[in-house]
Amino acid sequence: MSLPLEMADADTNPSLTAAVDAAIASALDDKRLVGTVVLIARDGEIVHQRAAGLADRENGLAMREDTIFRLASITKPIVTIAAMRLVEQGRIGLDDPVTRWLPDFRPRLPDGEATIRIRHLLTHTSGLSYSFFEEDDAYARAGVSDGLAEPGLTLAENLRRIASTPLRFAPGSDWQYSVAMDVLGGVIEAEMGVPLGEAVADLVTKPLGLADTAFSVRDRSRLAAAYMDASPEPTLMGETALVMSLMGPIRFAPNRIFDPASYHSGGAGMAGTAGDILAILDTIRRGGTPLLSTKTVRMMTTDQAAGQRQRHEPGSGFGFGWSVITNPAEAGVPFPKGTLKWGGVYGHSWFIDLVNGLTVVALTNTTLEGMWGKFTVDLREAIYAAL
Repeated sequence: MSLPLEMADADTNPSLTAAVDAAIASALDDKRLVGTVVLIARDGEIVHQRAAGLADRENGLAMREDTIFRLASITKPIVTIAAMRLVEQGRIGLDDPVTRWLPDFRPRLPDGEATIRIRHLLTHTSGLSYSFFEEDDAYARAGVSDGLAEPGLTLAENLRRIASTPLRFAPGSDWQYSVAMDVLGGVIEAEMGVPLGEAVADLVTKPLGLADTAFSVRDRSRLAAAYMDASPEPTLMGETALVMSLMGPIRFAPNRIFDPASYHSGGAGMAGTAGDILAILDTIRRGGTPLLSTKTVRMMTTDQAAGQRQRHEPGSGFGFGWSVITNPAEAGVPFPKGTLKWGGVYGHSWFIDLVNGLTVVALTNTTLEGMWGKFTVDLREAIYAAL
């Protein structure tokens, strides 16, 4: 099949179109979002696409289907796929210690050293964390970057800072969202001998024929401005921004994406289009072709966190690179069991419903509404009401 995905020949579900467009219109009319691109594919065909609102409010630039967004944590599934390709090639082992590639990366438990393995990075069970969970914790004091700010920081220096802090728990014993994918990016760079951006291009985007998703912006004229929640309307982020979230204070430097000296953050550093992200995610829905084997994808889409994430978020496990719905009733979602989902703090959400053959990507330029605000709930409810 051709990539990116192609539009279905006809509007096969007018009620879906109407419901989704109503959810988008509500978010724009209420000034909860500045702009969005929503793509919905079923069984490999796009059944609905909509670019709405403004990509750049101050300059009056309309949102377009090929608008480029700062992806934040949508980087994670892309880097995960790259890593799993290396696993299939026998170049990385899931149970290999990270120190095989990064010999100086040895964060310790308070009572001694611990071994972090590749699977711990992929599942966020490594004992690492993010600096935004606590305003004055060890990560903040060490100046650890979450991959969203601190332009000009090198990967080597950030890994040194991370390794200087104690682990939160013994690797494999609990779940904690973390900078693990940045560490995995360092592993990939060490194994391939090239920057992470080049590795991801060779392993993921080039094989799919995608040109707009990378650790740099290919066409600045198409880049969406970055906004953050505010009243009466979202505020444009400045050179730096601090956003208070349910997780803690998150620091942004939107221009980091333009700085070639900034390390390629495997957890948050990419920019790209909704169409590219849909194409990447739909490879997982259809079993991995042409990037991965069905066996590998089956492993990636199964809860690999030994139930540890469910202690923190009932009804949800974690595979390799994304959340896995293990009990929809406990999770309070309309998705079937086995649905994969995640998002990005610049204002994005996505899910793959393997039961109904759905791949849905909703990119916005509004933090945090576009990631976990009312818009995300309205959108998924609209989709499932129309199925």
